[in-house]
Amino acid sequence: MLAFKLALKNLIGAGLRTWLNVFVLSLALFMIVFQSGIIEGWNRQAKADMIDWEVGGGEYWHELYDPYDPLTLNDGHAVLPTEISQLCMDGQAVPVLVTQASVYPEGRMRNILLKGIDQSQNIIKMQTADLKNDSSTINAMIGTRMANATKLKTNDLVTVRWRDANGTFDATEIRIAGIFHTNVPSIDNNQIWVSLDNLQRMTGMDDQATYIILKQGITSTPTVPGWIYKGYDILFKELDTIIKAKGVGGIVVYIILLSLALLAVFDTQVLSIFRREKEIGTYVALGMTRWQVVWLFTIEGAMHSILSVIAAAVWGTPILYMVAKKGFGMPKGIEGYGLTIAEKIFPYYAAGTIITMTLIILITTTIVSFIPSRKIAGMKPTEALRGKVQ
Repeated sequence: MLAFKLALKNLIGAGLRTWLNVFVLSLALFMIVFQSGIIEGWNRQAKADMIDWEVGGGEYWHELYDPYDPLTLNDGHAVLPTEISQLCMDGQAVPVLVTQASVYPEGRMRNILLKGIDQSQNIIKMQTADLKNDSSTINAMIGTRMANATKLKTNDLVTVRWRDANGTFDATEIRIAGIFHTNVPSIDNNQIWVSLDNLQRMTGMDDQATYIILKQGITSTPTVPGWIYKGYDILFKELDTIIKAKGVGGIVVYIILLSLALLAVFDTQVLSIFRREKEIGTYVALGMTRWQVVWLFTIEGAMHSILSVIAAAVWGTPILYMVAKKGFGMPKGIEGYGLTIAEKIFPYYAAGTIITMTLIILITTTIVSFIPSRKIAGMKPTEALRGKVQ
């Protein structure tokens, strides 16, 4: 206890040098917690948005369907089997039919995916009630990204061309009945949505679908011949890979920040031992063993981390709380990156991360403080009193 009191007194007596080290360490801790909170907040928001807008409680894919291979769309569809058809009738799932098409806004051709979905569904957030036809013209919906790319607006008429099940090209005019905004680009980019009945009739694929979206919370996922169930582990695989890569990049930043802070503590300890040789000799002459003096200086260096944690809690907590409350605004144009990311990210600060990083700083600071302090063990009291190091 005496060592802790003496170490604290020496730190306070060092004045500005101590508080600069404390500030650098607290800044490193703050930045680590802040960045990890941003990444974890993005991860949680992105998955929540994908569940609400795209994947629901999971999906069934036709065995030949591959969303990354448009050539599979010709064969990647089939009549709904009894098990899945019953889920759709019970409101536990919604089928989606996908085909390739071309759209001609202002006379320009653009290759798209034409998707059909039940206009009365409530599985995903898309307001598909707008797809209900009130005239002979087919109603359609697009996302804001598609609207910006094609310059289409609500109530605009545009020509769309597709190939039916027999390989025959056909075309018609559709009306943009609604434009939805979502953070999920995979249901927006180069896609036009129409009602499932209309698309099945247009393509001659009666009662057929490409994939089925299940309702959130559904627990029954039977094995269905010809269809493959895709759970969150598969549907979130790409996002998890991106988050993992961001996490690795964050670790590099953490190491750099922590290294700079620890270097400042190390330099302080070396300078302290060099300038306080007579004080060290006095301690030994008064009866303290050399290793007790080493322990004293180690505690003194380690207390930088304790003070930094307190300082980070005092000035960093209000900032972290404010950012978590109001969100961290992302730069304009971020939606063009093709990632599921919101305009504002609300950080999530995991208690485990904060505790882990605090312990790492405490342990590493103690080690860094001990390394130069070992030199004290080789000092002779008489030479230390004269200001000379052996």
